[in-house]
Amino acid sequence: MAYSDFALSKFKKSFPISIDEEADLCADIEPLQPSEKLTNTLEETTELALAINTEKARSQMIITPILLEVRRRDNYPISLFSGVDFNVDEARSLNGIL
Repeated sequence: MAYSDFALSKFKKSFPISIDEEADLCADIEPLQPSEKLTNTLEETTELALAINTEKARSQMIITPILLEVRRRDNYPISLFSGVDFNVDEARSLNGIL
C-alpha cells in the first residue's frame, strides 16, 4: 500500500502512536518575514496551484518554494525527497513514492 493510501484512522490502528492535537509546537517560535524571492514566487503560483486543484500542483507551486526557503535560510543542511521511491518496510505498508 502506498503512503497516500493511509488515512489517519488506519495509521493509528497500524502503528503504536499517539496524537496530541492540543500541544502548540510553534508557540515559542518567532515569526520570520518571507524573502522577496518567496513572496514573488507565491504571488505568481498560488492562484494557479489552487485553480488546478491537485496535490501535485499544490506541492510544486506552494509547498516546494516554502521548503526551499527553509533550506536556504538554514544554509542547506536538509534535502528534499519528491517523487522518490521510499520503501521503508513493505510488510507494514511503508512503501511508495513520496
